[in-house]
Amino acid sequence: MQFNNCTFVINIFLLYDKDRTNGLMILLKTRLYLVLVCLLFLLSGSCQLFESDNDNTQGDISSKWEMWSEATMLRGANIYQRKVYPELDGYEFMGSGSVGPPYTQADFNSLSGMGANYVNISHPGIYTENPPYKLDSEIFEHLEHLVEMVGQADMFAVISFRTGPGRSEFTFFWGEDDDWFDNSYYNDEVWISSDAQNAWIKMWRQTASRFKDNHYVVGYDLMVEPNSNEVWLDIWDQGEFYDRYSNTLYDWNQLFPRIIQAIREMDTEMPILIGGMGYSAVDWLPYVVPVSDSKTLYTVHQYAPVVFTHQDPGGIFCYPGCFDADWDGLNDIVDKSWLSGLFDLISEFKSSHDRIVACNEYGVMRWVCGAAQFMEDQMVFFEDHNMNYALWVWEPSWQLWSEDVNAFNFRFGPDPYNTADVGSSALIEVIKKYWNKNSLRPSTLQFYKQ
Repeated sequence: MQFNNCTFVINIFLLYDKDRTNGLMILLKTRLYLVLVCLLFLLSGSCQLFESDNDNTQGDISSKWEMWSEATMLRGANIYQRKVYPELDGYEFMGSGSVGPPYTQADFNSLSGMGANYVNISHPGIYTENPPYKLDSEIFEHLEHLVEMVGQADMFAVISFRTGPGRSEFTFFWGEDDDWFDNSYYNDEVWISSDAQNAWIKMWRQTASRFKDNHYVVGYDLMVEPNSNEVWLDIWDQGEFYDRYSNTLYDWNQLFPRIIQAIREMDTEMPILIGGMGYSAVDWLPYVVPVSDSKTLYTVHQYAPVVFTHQDPGGIFCYPGCFDADWDGLNDIVDKSWLSGLFDLISEFKSSHDRIVACNEYGVMRWVCGAAQFMEDQMVFFEDHNMNYALWVWEPSWQLWSEDVNAFNFRFGPDPYNTADVGSSALIEVIKKYWNKNSLRPSTLQFYKQ
């Protein structure tokens, strides 16, 4: 904090030095004068004794879109949810419900208490993955319950669908079918089936109908990490992909505008979030074709360089450091300048299309060397470019899950063998530093109360 408008009155204390004989009397009078002056200024609304590190913009917000289109206002974390497969998960590891791992109100209260004001709910879609594509009422009710808990913790939510008609959770575990599941669990029909794509459109129309008036939901993220380029084609060159498959069913650019149109039939105001192909990596953002819809924004998921962010315990790469960051066989100097070069793609997209960009996934495994500095350099960029952002991931307190799945659970500290909250670490302090800038919350919004 620093003194602001009333600091000039402090100079009155100099009178004490000018009359040492009557110094005590002058000091007492000066202190009284200081109090009276600042009270008068405060009553008039013209004096602010201290300048807060928090944003002071919530009083000007009159719509959900302004939360995305002005300065950075939403800073928080993802929660991860998927369908439970008892034959793979058993009946305890993911909880007893149809979706897990379980979150409690206390989990969200703790996240809010650390400073976050935004939860990206990375969740199964509310329609079945296999035909006939229809509403899955258990998943729908689970989503409603999560949104309510987020709101009760005085935070905002974005609904992000990981799965849906013709798309299963196992698309995110491509190539791991020799590990803990067999290939029968794969389902990526959405990229080759018109019926599945049309069902995604219906799924989002129904979602919009349900949540359009919800105070806590401030965005719809239509598909988490579109990835036909890998699962069907194994093409990682963006130019090659779009030269060969533009405007086909493989192309997300032809599907998401139709989903947006269906949503707008139900909900004309909700911000809509669109990530690019290639799992929404930054270097696929330039190939997203923006739509004319005035309340659609675009997103990236930032884990580059993956050889650094996803290292097993004992990994040799550190940030900043020198290593092959892009699998081209040549070492790169990976530091803030390297990140800035990557993020230039975001800046260029924003300026060339006049569009808003957010980062609704980014992260680094907690034990990686230099994780705190890597995290801070990214968050500084997001702040400097007025981007909202949500890190991966805020894990639940469900013990069976947290003891086994915790690589990104920053609350456990840098020791890979620790499975309990440590209270403080370099990484935790960086995250809290930026989350503590938040002041916008559902409870602060006057237009909600009108």
